[in-house]
Amino acid sequence: MLRQRLASGQPLISDGATWTYLRRHGLASWECPELFNVTHPEVVQSMARDYFTAGADMVLTNSFGGNRFLLGKYGYGDCVQELNMLAAQHARRQAAAAHYVIGSVGPTGELLYPLGRVSRTEMRDAFIEQVTALEAGGADGVVIETMRLVEEAVLAIQAARAHTKLVVLATMVFEKRLDGFVTMTGASPQEVVHALQAAGADVVGANCGTGIDDMVELGRQIREATDGYTLIHSNAGIPSIKDAEIVYPESPDYMAPRFKALADMGMTIIGGCCGTEPNHIRALARALRG
Repeated sequence: MLRQRLASGQPLISDGATWTYLRRHGLASWECPELFNVTHPEVVQSMARDYFTAGADMVLTNSFGGNRFLLGKYGYGDCVQELNMLAAQHARRQAAAAHYVIGSVGPTGELLYPLGRVSRTEMRDAFIEQVTALEAGGADGVVIETMRLVEEAVLAIQAARAHTKLVVLATMVFEKRLDGFVTMTGASPQEVVHALQAAGADVVGANCGTGIDDMVELGRQIREATDGYTLIHSNAGIPSIKDAEIVYPESPDYMAPRFKALADMGMTIIGGCCGTEPNHIRALARALRG
């Protein structure tokens, strides 16, 4: 179903930020977001429902940090299967026939040996554990997102391709320097696109890190690098702290025409990242569909 939808050529509208939504609905800064799948299922389900109602075709699961390494820091390292299955099931319960559930898979927070303590096998096994649980919970695909190291993203893509039948999306974080957009290690958008596609990603792109204006510029470079399926999840600008709260400056009305620009250049999937909420997705849906 999702593969057919991608092949239709019509852009898909994705959802907005998970953490931003959960923070507005009771998540404390020190709490494990994935534990909300157990302790606050009504909040997690309302998040998916609100984004679908706003016009999203697909929503991400509450599983961004759902790998054994990050969950282990909260004391839940042995709950990977339970928390990821629940994350997918909560979103699935809110999805209509034309809606899609995409399992969110973030970085492990670890470096590969010899820079870090984790071997390639251990990291791959952690991704296998997570993506198979998301598939078992009813996900249509996985998005390997907010990756800063190409090598880690490649391991996650390979884990999903070899051990699930899910559609595999993969996005990296880029920063804008004087010489253009690059990853943390200096890889260009063109280099990243080719590496992720070679690893087996069905959809490639960028998320997080910057606001919508930079994402439009970055989106053009990604489109120039491939005629395959592409994705942009944009932050609502660069945040600041106001009255002890994180504030993102870009309003739905500001982002809407720029979302439309991404659609006009042929971006396959368009949605929000940090700071975006249902109203941003509602504005995106209006911009694309009236």
